[in-house]
Amino acid sequence: MGMSVTISAATEQDAEQIFRLQYLCFQSEAALYGNYRIDPLVESFESVRQEVAQNCVFVARLGEEVVGSVRGRITEDGAASIGMLCVHPRLQGHGIGARLLRAAESALAEERGATRFRLHTGHRSEGNLRLYRRVGYQPVGTSRGADGVPMIVLEKPAGAYAATA
Repeated sequence: MGMSVTISAATEQDAEQIFRLQYLCFQSEAALYGNYRIDPLVESFESVRQEVAQNCVFVARLGEEVVGSVRGRITEDGAASIGMLCVHPRLQGHGIGARLLRAAESALAEERGATRFRLHTGHRSEGNLRLYRRVGYQPVGTSRGADGVPMIVLEKPAGAYAATA
């Protein structure tokens, strides 16, 4: 590629670029489901700004440009919910998504005490499912998003080995 993409924690200055990138990246998901009201496309800028301020958000940068992002937060049951993973369409397939996931997982485990990670993706989103399985996530169930899209829920334990009860 001849250029290096760096991963770092997002700052409030990044919120606008994250918002625009998310809108761009999730067009292809919307097309998969024939549903242009999916959550990532209807989320407000204000909501993105609050997530960056409060939760664990990482960005991939190419120079000054935000070309990828992911966010995570600890849920009531102590698991970390990771979502809104997106990489600019022209930079997909270079491992940036996996690097973003790793950064979010480390921060959520080390700084916020997550014992396991959970994410969900639409049932037809083969590319996402392949990536998540490759980095150790296993399907644990299904759910339905607020937008009506059937989702597959995947989880993986924090750390290389699951603690056995």
